[in-house]
Amino acid sequence: MIKTDLVLEAHEILLQTSELPELEGVQTEYQSLEGIDISVTNILTPTAAEKIGKAPGRYITIEAAGLREKNDELEKRLIEVLGRELQKLMNINNDTTVLVVGLGNWNVTPDSLGPSVVEKIYVTRHLKAMYPDKIGPGFRNVCAIAPGVLGLTGIESGDIIFGIVQRLKPDIVIAIDALAARSMRRLNTTIQISDTGIYPGSGVGNKQQGITRESLGVPVIAIGVPTVVDAATLTSDVLDLLIHAVQKEAKITSNLSKMLSALDNFAQEDKEKLIKEVLTPEVGVLMVTPKEVDRLLEDISDLLASGLNAALHPRVAEEYLH
Repeated sequence: MIKTDLVLEAHEILLQTSELPELEGVQTEYQSLEGIDISVTNILTPTAAEKIGKAPGRYITIEAAGLREKNDELEKRLIEVLGRELQKLMNINNDTTVLVVGLGNWNVTPDSLGPSVVEKIYVTRHLKAMYPDKIGPGFRNVCAIAPGVLGLTGIESGDIIFGIVQRLKPDIVIAIDALAARSMRRLNTTIQISDTGIYPGSGVGNKQQGITRESLGVPVIAIGVPTVVDAATLTSDVLDLLIHAVQKEAKITSNLSKMLSALDNFAQEDKEKLIKEVLTPEVGVLMVTPKEVDRLLEDISDLLASGLNAALHPRVAEEYLH
């Protein structure tokens, strides 16, 4: 089974394997603007959801390959796009209370996206309660928590969040988490937003209690960025590139050509199964992340926090959303 948290990738893989132009029960929209690609996938039926392996709902994928390089103009446009897309999903007003949840382990860089974003969120619930006359208009009730992970606390994140929701009774929960991708090119360059909630760890085979409307009793918006890819998937991609590169060379023996052609004709699923059979006994289940993940995480967490602050607070939106 291919590991990915991205609905866009799961949908692409399903279409490739089924050789269908589109899947019944799924609606897609695409838009490109100045280095940013926006894909909207609406999973409308339980049957389509089962085939894709994702819950029914609306999934917005924002891709910008330029995020790998520091580009202030691109980041400003992304903040605006992110803020506007979030506003479309959230039904909030000036009296709305929002709980922002940063999922993940702050001690492990590729898994620290959620806590990193929470550190930069403008939290106002306590200020509006204690100093209502001083905070001024344009700020909504926002609180935030980074509950840690089961290995650190001994408590499922979902249980911690459920307890907070029962006590504070927010109108909406926004959960942020690092994701797993199918393709290396989407690491730290892709943002997925959905109105379906999230299952922490599902992309790396460690699925935990869901943080969803059904489990919490309030709407849950999920925001994620892929920071890791499965090593077997990566090896399969590299093998494909190697095969095609070698086949282009003029000096190639007939035996080698036959061997490469045989490998090339393997179904993707069979190829990855073979690679896993070789890799797993040696290294176990291995997830891979770029070496510059520290810088990439810092940049993407700044971007997500700015987009969230603009979507949540009208005063901040005046600066970013035109």
